[in-house]
Amino acid sequence: MSDRQSFERGVLALGFCALGLVAGPRPAAALPEATAITPALVEAARKEGKVVFYTAVDVEAAEKVGASFRQKYPGIEIQVERAGSERLFQRIGQEYGSNIANADVVNTSDAAHYLLWKRQGWLAPYVPEDVAKHYGENADPDGLYATWRATLSPIAYNTKYVKPEDAPKSFADLLEPKWRGLIVKAHPGYSGTILTATAQIARELGWDYLGKLGKQRVMQVQSSTEPPKKLAIGERPIMADGNEYNLFTLKESGSPIEIVYPSEGTPFIASPSAVMAKAPHPNAARLLQSFLFTAETQQLLIDAGGLRSLHPATKEPAGRKPLREIKLFKDDPAAVVDKVEEIKANYAKAFGT
Repeated sequence: MSDRQSFERGVLALGFCALGLVAGPRPAAALPEATAITPALVEAARKEGKVVFYTAVDVEAAEKVGASFRQKYPGIEIQVERAGSERLFQRIGQEYGSNIANADVVNTSDAAHYLLWKRQGWLAPYVPEDVAKHYGENADPDGLYATWRATLSPIAYNTKYVKPEDAPKSFADLLEPKWRGLIVKAHPGYSGTILTATAQIARELGWDYLGKLGKQRVMQVQSSTEPPKKLAIGERPIMADGNEYNLFTLKESGSPIEIVYPSEGTPFIASPSAVMAKAPHPNAARLLQSFLFTAETQQLLIDAGGLRSLHPATKEPAGRKPLREIKLFKDDPAAVVDKVEEIKANYAKAFGT
């Protein structure tokens, strides 16, 4: 492992102590026994014929992962259900409350979900080989989930309408009168990325800051995937929050976007994945979970999805700012898990929505 990879994995691990995880080396024995992708597992999955994947990742990235799985394992159909993290959380709660088990594998951008599902006994213990080898400090010690992907929630601007010297450099700069009516941001009631980012910003800057931002006549959208897209087409020239990975893919495809990592710090968002205890296709679920953590799929997330990966065999494309150069806010799911409704209520008060 290179010094860069070692450093960045350490940085990414900072947010996981609160999940009951250890930020640092840990013997493989601390996790349940790892499971390899074997011909027997693949054959059992083929007999089931299908796997259902609930995910909050951007639909384009989700579909690319789905297409890669179909190509790798013909004969097993993957049904990708994409929605915002908070919508997925509500959906699973409603389904389980009605004794309906539909999802096999679930990925959201709100790590607190997994603490709740663990309490409720809704997750199945399963440790893919790659998780056991490379994700020890970023996996649940009981083997119930691990961080499939990560992203940041920075500021950004459209270079057609905003000059670099005039662009905001901090969260505080977003409060300047010149940006009133020109900002777009997403909503924590829909997006786990934004719920996590909101909690971190409120902790670091206070709800008073968010109340002032709410008076800036902000364009409010739902998903964290939407602000980068609104920014790219010039519907709003300033993005207050959203996800980094859409900014990467849009910028690298030629959109006039520049990313700003605020001077106060940038919210860091971990996004775990887990096999559900009542998965209707248990073998296909385990095969998919293993597939998600392979170096090949992790590299696909980076190259096609603009995401951050914890896998040491992956490489970042040139031109993307390394994590070691970014001041990050610490992710603390345990501090959020029992305050979700309070966060949403405070946000509604600040933004009137």
